[in-house]
Amino acid sequence: MQILVVDDEPDIRDLVTFILQDYGVEVTAVSSAQEALEALSESIPDVLVSDIGMPRTDGYMLMREVRKRSPQQGGQVPAIALTAYAGEINQQQALAAGFQMHIPKPVDPEALLEAIVSLINPS
Repeated sequence: MQILVVDDEPDIRDLVTFILQDYGVEVTAVSSAQEALEALSESIPDVLVSDIGMPRTDGYMLMREVRKRSPQQGGQVPAIALTAYAGEINQQQALAAGFQMHIPKPVDPEALLEAIVSLINPS
């Protein structure tokens, strides 16, 4: 399983990477939306996990850019918004931007893994 993690905060990026690698997941971790788009051009992950509050290009803008791409370019990659903005409005904004799920920070490792599994293996 390949996950693309996007977060401008090194501590959060490292924590999410550590959690996922602990479960045998292959992780590509990047610090900006621009790096995420470049990574998507190289290979399409099974799931994209992105922070919302990032400088210059936020997670909503990143997701809109991803969704403009063809399926072969990663335009349909399942995506999880990881954010300190945990309100109902924020969740609706994330879903409207193209994310399938919204997980609040601080990261609950089990909730993150359950979300990833449910996106990869919908029952």
